[in-house]
Amino acid sequence: MCRSVIFSIHAVRRMFARGLTEDDIRHIVSTGEVIEDYPDDEPFRSRVILGYCGNRPVHVVVAENIEKDQRIIVTAYEPCRTKWDETFKRRIKK
Repeated sequence: MCRSVIFSIHAVRRMFARGLTEDDIRHIVSTGEVIEDYPDDEPFRSRVILGYCGNRPVHVVVAENIEKDQRIIVTAYEPCRTKWDETFKRRIKK
């Protein structure tokens, strides 16, 4: 699987603000677990991937441009403990 990875400007800004590097994000995308899938997102299907930087949970939102064989990093964030369960895999329903 030889996909190119593109970091959106939004993602780069958020990564910088949250102390995440490109290597951190690439590691999460390659080893993490897809916890949400949005096949009908436009213009590209997207998913949320859960991974870890050390003990720190991180969600990475990735869009997939199949035609160009690209993964587009949309954003990355540490999930809020009040919005996600203790595994950071499921949203807490209100």
